[in-house]
Amino acid sequence: MQRRFRLRDSRDFARLRRGGRTVSAGGLLLSFMPNELEHNRYGFVTGKVLGNAVVRNRTRRLLREAVRQFHPRLKSGLDVVLVARPALVGKPFSVVQRILEELCFQARILQEVKGADER
Repeated sequence: MQRRFRLRDSRDFARLRRGGRTVSAGGLLLSFMPNELEHNRYGFVTGKVLGNAVVRNRTRRLLREAVRQFHPRLKSGLDVVLVARPALVGKPFSVVQRILEELCFQARILQEVKGADER
C-alpha cells in the first residue's frame, strides 16, 4: 500500500477513536470518519491479544490485501481504521474479505454502482 494511503500518526488514530463511526462483525471492527483529503487513508490495529508477532503480522497482511482490493469501491475522503479481534485469527482470506465487505456495506462507505437503478 502506498505511503499516502497509510494512517500512521497516533493523533489520527485518537481522532478516529473519539469521533469516528464504528461498525463491528466477525472479529473485525471498522472505524471511519471523513478526512480533508481527496483519497482514503487506512490504519490497522493488531494488538498482542491476537498472539505472537507471526500471528499479528499475518493478520495485518490479510487485512491490507483485503483493503487493497476494496479500495477502488470505497467512497473517497475517509480515514479508516480496522481493529482485529481474536475471533479473526486463523480465518481464511475469503472469510476476511466477506467480513470486510459486510462492514463496508453496514457503514455505507461503498460507492454507488452507476446504472444499477436502470434495470
